[in-house]
Amino acid sequence: MPAKILTRLGSVRPPKRCRSDMDNTSTSDIVIINGNSHPDLANMVAERMGIKNGGCSVFHKSNRETIVEISDSVRGKDIYIIQTGTKDANNNIMELLIMAYACKTSSARSIVGVIPYLPYSKQCKMRKRGCIVSKLLAKMMCTSGLTHIITMDLHQKEIQGFFDIPVDNLRASPFLLQYIQESIPDYRNSVIVARNPGVAKKANSYAERLRLGLAVIHGEQKETDADEVDGRYSPPPTSAYSNLLGNSVEMCLPAAPSSNRQRTTSVSVGVPEHIVKVKPPLTIVGDVSGRIAIMVDDLIDDVQAFVAAAEMLKEHGACKIYVLATHGLLSSDAPRQLDESPIDEIVVTNTIPHEIQKLQCHKIKTIDISILIAEAIRRIHNKESMSYLFRNVTLED
Repeated sequence: MPAKILTRLGSVRPPKRCRSDMDNTSTSDIVIINGNSHPDLANMVAERMGIKNGGCSVFHKSNRETIVEISDSVRGKDIYIIQTGTKDANNNIMELLIMAYACKTSSARSIVGVIPYLPYSKQCKMRKRGCIVSKLLAKMMCTSGLTHIITMDLHQKEIQGFFDIPVDNLRASPFLLQYIQESIPDYRNSVIVARNPGVAKKANSYAERLRLGLAVIHGEQKETDADEVDGRYSPPPTSAYSNLLGNSVEMCLPAAPSSNRQRTTSVSVGVPEHIVKVKPPLTIVGDVSGRIAIMVDDLIDDVQAFVAAAEMLKEHGACKIYVLATHGLLSSDAPRQLDESPIDEIVVTNTIPHEIQKLQCHKIKTIDISILIAEAIRRIHNKESMSYLFRNVTLED
């Protein structure tokens, strides 16, 4: 064989690829599928990434069982399931779990759940004889095959600890802050309002970033679920039983020195009761007279509290009232109540579909956050750092 034909392996250089080929290669293993909760958002994310939405049909049988059919091959690919929470939360969850399990049994390499609004996120604390539903939901998602979660503005950041898989809790505040600066005239004359002390940290974060004042509405108009009597309050023990219990405890304990007994106090009525918590009437801490009031929160669902706060702000001289939130669930007759309220504008993102509510209330406006979700997917797929999306984020956000 002629020497010219012999070629060493190390001397052979691979052909150069153009940028378009590299881009196609980087996204060739991405498959985006979605359920019935928010197909428009899934299509917008896929369009921003320049890829086709994967073929997945989710439908219900006559007995309301959920059926998932994935038409494209997912073997060895990175699957991103876009499924948010809506008013039909239970079906949304079952669709997500079945889609994830279908991809797992079809040998997908990784399955990332993109859940802009996590259902049951408000049930993240123990309520009397209830349970922490967010913990149960997290276990179900991990068992179904999900390997990563992308969500946005959790009701409590500690929910991330319920999951045994990585969770990226994105922030919508940059979009809302930009809207305030660009779309609210004379926003320098505004004051950020927390409708209750629980939202004060978030409101303070907005106020510091915009260099604006802060006002907090203190007090409750009605009792919360934690204050309702559920029959668990047992009557106090009788005096005879209390004396018997006290004597038996003293007999079991060793005799203490006289100096220690002098510094020990005891109660004569058994176990002391909790002092009843009395909620004061609604009051505003801060000056809103002649200024634009901007209420911020993570979720707008039952709007009665927002309407009551807006009426109080109007009584205290606020010239305009805005409500900004990440998730606009707007259940029940919320659009009608908002339309009849003194609120001038309600701004939410498109983490939850609310086109019907916008037809019922002309005050509702939407901010598109699909670019943030697309960038998060791109960074996770390319194994890039996510810290860029969390720059300047503090514990209050």
